[in-house]
Amino acid sequence: MITASDDREKAILHWLTNDLQLNITQFKLASSDASFRRYFRVHQQQDTFIVMDAPPDKEDTAPFIKVAQLFTQAQVNVPKIVKKNTQQGFLLLEDFGSECLLDCLNDSTVERLYTDALTSLLTLQTHVDIKNCDLPQYDTNLLQLELNLFSDWFLVQQCNLSLSTAEQVMLATNNKLLIASALQQTQVCVHRDYHSRNLMHISIDNPGIIDFQDAVIGPITYDAVSLLRDCYISWSDAQIESSLRPYYQKLIQAQLITCDYPQFKRDFDLMGIQRHLKAIGIFSRLNIRDGKNAYLKDIPRTLDYVITISANYPELRDFHRFLVDKVLPASQYAL
Repeated sequence: MITASDDREKAILHWLTNDLQLNITQFKLASSDASFRRYFRVHQQQDTFIVMDAPPDKEDTAPFIKVAQLFTQAQVNVPKIVKKNTQQGFLLLEDFGSECLLDCLNDSTVERLYTDALTSLLTLQTHVDIKNCDLPQYDTNLLQLELNLFSDWFLVQQCNLSLSTAEQVMLATNNKLLIASALQQTQVCVHRDYHSRNLMHISIDNPGIIDFQDAVIGPITYDAVSLLRDCYISWSDAQIESSLRPYYQKLIQAQLITCDYPQFKRDFDLMGIQRHLKAIGIFSRLNIRDGKNAYLKDIPRTLDYVITISANYPELRDFHRFLVDKVLPASQYAL
């Protein structure tokens, strides 16, 4: 007997069994993410599917459907949408299994798995026509909104820090530098959360790519730095370099970029700082606003990226000192 533990689950089961006429033998929570979406794995005889539960008052299925179609046309491996009920916020999806890249990454697999992931990323960047895909732009406003998450949610609320006028000016100057760096890069289709938990390890056409509904047109290094400086797993500089250099060569060959490698590495590093500051803010917001404290354990790794990389750039010297002298001690206390 399959039972539902809340009204949404009852509605999903009703849709599957009454409307779609499926004979469900198993129904269980597969995962929930940092939004209000949940995912259930359902079994029907030998087949398994994933049901996305996106409450319409909190989540819109339209971007997911639109980007899934766009990525499929671009020959990127995303789950097929089997059936949809947009009114109730339910999608029946192909099941990529429960093993993500994070589960499989180790010193012996990292080269192969990252090569696969960067090859898929290159396909995405070369096959989506940014002039006709009707995706939002990763513009100044969006980049700034994301950077504000670090100050508003992490510094002020999570760490309980008061910022002096001089510190606020320094942060604003720093943000302008990061935004300018992002905007001068080649603009391509950006997944926007391309990391080891959103790349499923599958036997054919690996990886299977999920959680792509927030895709935008933005900087070419964004997804690469999300992958190689992942908030959930870290690698040596040598390992990152051994993945990044061949990817850079492929971007040159594809005529997506013309810059030299030091410029590309600088773009990659500064883009990573912007992304990691945003991630730290989001992890803090998930804890404070949404009661999801599991992400707090990922903040030290993510903050360490920002501290380490900012030390390499003289123009970020004041920001680096602020992080080391004020933010790091406060974070160690607050986390």
